[in-house]
Amino acid sequence: MDRKSIVILVFSIIGLIAWFPLMNKYYPPQEQSRNMAENQDGVVMTDPGNTAQAEETVLQSSETGPAVARTPAVAISEPREPAAVPEDESLLIWENDTLAYEFTSAGGGIKTVILKQYQETTKCSDEESEETTETDHVRLNVNVPTPALNLFFGKLDNGFLPYTLKQEDDEILAEYLGPDGIRVLKRFQPGTNYVIEAKITIENTSYEPKLIPEHYLATGTATPTKPTDTGMYMGMRYHNGEGVEEIKESWFANRTLGCFPGTPRTVYPSEPGMVRWTAVENQFFAMLAIPEEPAPGLVTQQINLAPPTKEILKAFPKANMAPKGYQNSLSYPAQELEPGDTIERSFKFFTGPKEYQTLSRLSQQTGEEVDSVMGFDGFFGYFAQALLLSMNKLHDFGLSYGLSIVMITVIIKLLFWPLTQASTRSMKRMSALQPQMQALREKYKEDPQKMNRKLMEFMREKKCSPLGGCLPILLQLPVFFGFYTMLQSAIELRGASFLWTCDLSQPDTLFMIPMLGVPFNLWPILMGAAQLWQTSMTPASPGMDPAQQKIMKYMPLMFVFILYNFSAGLALYWTVQNLLSIVQMKLIKNEPIGPKANAGAAPAKPLPRPGDGPDWGQSYRKSKKKKK
Repeated sequence: MDRKSIVILVFSIIGLIAWFPLMNKYYPPQEQSRNMAENQDGVVMTDPGNTAQAEETVLQSSETGPAVARTPAVAISEPREPAAVPEDESLLIWENDTLAYEFTSAGGGIKTVILKQYQETTKCSDEESEETTETDHVRLNVNVPTPALNLFFGKLDNGFLPYTLKQEDDEILAEYLGPDGIRVLKRFQPGTNYVIEAKITIENTSYEPKLIPEHYLATGTATPTKPTDTGMYMGMRYHNGEGVEEIKESWFANRTLGCFPGTPRTVYPSEPGMVRWTAVENQFFAMLAIPEEPAPGLVTQQINLAPPTKEILKAFPKANMAPKGYQNSLSYPAQELEPGDTIERSFKFFTGPKEYQTLSRLSQQTGEEVDSVMGFDGFFGYFAQALLLSMNKLHDFGLSYGLSIVMITVIIKLLFWPLTQASTRSMKRMSALQPQMQALREKYKEDPQKMNRKLMEFMREKKCSPLGGCLPILLQLPVFFGFYTMLQSAIELRGASFLWTCDLSQPDTLFMIPMLGVPFNLWPILMGAAQLWQTSMTPASPGMDPAQQKIMKYMPLMFVFILYNFSAGLALYWTVQNLLSIVQMKLIKNEPIGPKANAGAAPAKPLPRPGDGPDWGQSYRKSKKKKK
């Protein structure tokens, strides 16, 4: 690498490191717009901890006229703050070896889900870890304004109704009886594979018709996986009857061109229709609700979570100081109940890891494509699914997940080896034919169309193609994007170590760069160096101007910029891929070009000798005359 290339590389790395601090300095997030806290035609933001207000809403709404079925028009407002826990709250815990459900009387729902087989944070230390306690486990729906499966009447987030909790065998009951004769009974039946079945019954026990107002069923809140989580992978998905819609953190941030922060949005209302299932998720865990009958709509809200404590900041200096969550609720229209009539709704509720095998079984049981939560939709999803299953199979044979990624990369390279070899040889022949091709360009430079036609005829005759070098890259792009898709949600890599990397699902940060306060991630830098090396060995395509050659030469720096803060597993795959390509190019470089490339070169004319053709005598006489 020449000195100019080194200078460009150094400045590119400096620019990469300084980009995010500069963006945060000159383009800070804008202040949330303050709108009305109450809108008669929209969602009303009230005190979620006010039990009296919740009961008053049911009473007042029962006396109003009938309402039409609709998805509410939601006003943009401040994100909600964590709710104050009612003083008279009681808890009931159901648990097994896999998880624990914490039920609350404030709202009669699931306050927290504790996943016993997963630790809250992955530890990157050679020291022996202390014994895992309950607080170390992953907790879903923790420290959020409302419990999952809480039922709101009349107004979204209008407080908690007081329920009575009791357990009968393995069934948990939550019951509320209002002064107007409206009775709500929730039955929870925990099952296997992180699934709990819920049946909600709304009954009119009075002697006169009652209007059940528009109501909402909370299905859970997406929260960060760790204190330093920026929320990039958090969001909500739902099936609208035609396909899966995905609403991520970027939708709420409302960034211009995906980079510059705009005016944030805090509420997402779905279009009126049907919701066959919905899920809130972070990178590795999801809370998924599957109604027996599709719901007519849903609303997702951005909420403010509690800032990190001093203890958390001590352990995680780069913790997110303003964490956000995304609370999801199914919406139902108002309905009039005659005395003794009931409304019954049943759900399957999944609260667990985004593990493909588990979600695939749930899809088969319910007939819904809930494994779409993995993000394996579309063309690249097929590759992501195949790569994940292959990685798990290799791991079953005793390989670590890091070695499994290396082995998959080797297998893929061997499959593409003949194609890449043929392509490299074609490019090598093209380089050898450059003098003749340049002669054709000079000969027909006044007629570009004829020049291009002659060049194509010449390359067809020599069995070379200018696209030969691009084909292997194009064919490997689906594999690369498949790896990218798979590694975004593969919980198997969470906490998996390899060499100096303690967690392949996260960037391999070795230390924070002094003064700049940004991480030093080694795998992306190694990946960029290997790709620069490979690019320097690749023969230039014929006809490519110097500017294009420079773009191709320094394109690896763009990959470093893009992948710098992505998972180490993806950078590991691309680094090994580049190194294997370098080995292959080294092997091909020493091969002879072959007769095909030299066939087009005009052979040198030999000196005339007696007997070499019919005109040898004439040539001989001419040479004698010159001597005289």
